[in-house]
Amino acid sequence: MNTATSPSKFSIPVMAAAVVVCLCAGGIGSAAAQSMPDSDNGRYALSPVADGVLRLDTRTGAVSTCNNTGSGWACYAVPDERTAFDQEIGRLQADNERLRAQLADREPTVTGKIDEPLPKTDSLKRPEPKIADGERKIEIPLPSDRDMERVMSFLEQAWRRLVEMANRMQKDVSGKI
Repeated sequence: MNTATSPSKFSIPVMAAAVVVCLCAGGIGSAAAQSMPDSDNGRYALSPVADGVLRLDTRTGAVSTCNNTGSGWACYAVPDERTAFDQEIGRLQADNERLRAQLADREPTVTGKIDEPLPKTDSLKRPEPKIADGERKIEIPLPSDRDMERVMSFLEQAWRRLVEMANRMQKDVSGKI
């Protein structure tokens, strides 16, 4: 049984790789008559990718993607992330130097050096118990108004639920008798 495979079943990368192999094989036959082009003496390294071929220039390190656009093969340079990072680092360093120069040109706002940082206050932190005049008495701080409101709200809700539960039980007992 002999089955024929239609050309539509081949993927584009497989066909692109086949075209590259054919081009390279055709170039080897004509290489004897002419000087070898850059791609034959190892300058470019080719790797198949999903939509064409990835080309690495081994001399400069530039990477290009090559694909068949319908009118022929075309290669486009891949943006180099390292170059973009280096440019951004250079811009930030220049900006940092400019800001340092502006800061140095200003008159000092603080006349003396502050040896200790200002104390931080925490509004939720409870004050430590005080020891009164060498005695070992501990003073316990009273709850705040906010704390008292929370306790009162809790007790009111608990009382209402208790009364409602008693009423439901009284109705259940009186309805069954």
